[in-house]
Amino acid sequence: MSAQILDGKAISADIRTQVKNRVDELRQAGHRAPGLVVVLVGENPASQVYVRNKRNACEQVGFHSELIEMSADTSQARLLDLIDELNMRDDVDGILVQLPLPPQIDEETVTERILPTKDVDGFHPYNVGRLALRMPLLRPCTPKGVMTMLSRTGVDLVGKDAVIIGQSNIVGRPMALELLMARCTITVCHSKTRDLEDKVRNADIVVAAVGVPRFVKGDWIKPGAIVIDVGINRLEDGTLCGDVDYEGCAAKADWITPVPGGVGPMTVATLLENTLQAAQLHAAD
Repeated sequence: MSAQILDGKAISADIRTQVKNRVDELRQAGHRAPGLVVVLVGENPASQVYVRNKRNACEQVGFHSELIEMSADTSQARLLDLIDELNMRDDVDGILVQLPLPPQIDEETVTERILPTKDVDGFHPYNVGRLALRMPLLRPCTPKGVMTMLSRTGVDLVGKDAVIIGQSNIVGRPMALELLMARCTITVCHSKTRDLEDKVRNADIVVAAVGVPRFVKGDWIKPGAIVIDVGINRLEDGTLCGDVDYEGCAAKADWITPVPGGVGPMTVATLLENTLQAAQLHAAD
């Protein structure tokens, strides 16, 4: 195995330290700590784990955090009323509604109800639109975290060929916008893409976000490429793996992210960055 590991745990720890130091400075100057409210609808076990991790991270950096739990049969109208209340609260800088939501609730409607300046997930069409226009404000957490990891390689991204496997609104599409803003040449692949393997073989940067265990094979990887594995899949034996064949890809790549311990911690760290940024935006109003 020749690839250098992009250690998401170590990089995210650096970010958390920076955020905590900034929060300490704000409080010493007489300002309140940034506030994040997480809304959890239903009892999805995976969502409960994600929410717990996010709240723990908030406490570690000195944020004020609240968890509002709602039953799985909560109506869309009730959830929207809650978001309206949180939008009006001056002590709330960020609102995060944990996805997925129960089937009676439309996720797009909920996303659009959150004020763009409190949309610390970066999913609101306003924030995605600003990213598309190269005027980023609050950026989607996972793609922004990936860009932070890429910056740690020291590789000049300008002109690189990047292939993204997956076109979701949460990762694939904003990831393309982030890499395009970094002056990469972008190819976004999906289930209808023809000659996928050949496209990946020509890529300097591969971002896998397809949700299929070990989908990307080692012989697809161009020697010297950077491989970013966004996927996290639990196998029948209980172990976790990503969307790339780690050993095979690491033998060809120059840099690779592990699973777990790669992109996942960066998503949470970026949420902290976004919440701090939102608090600074509100303080400037």
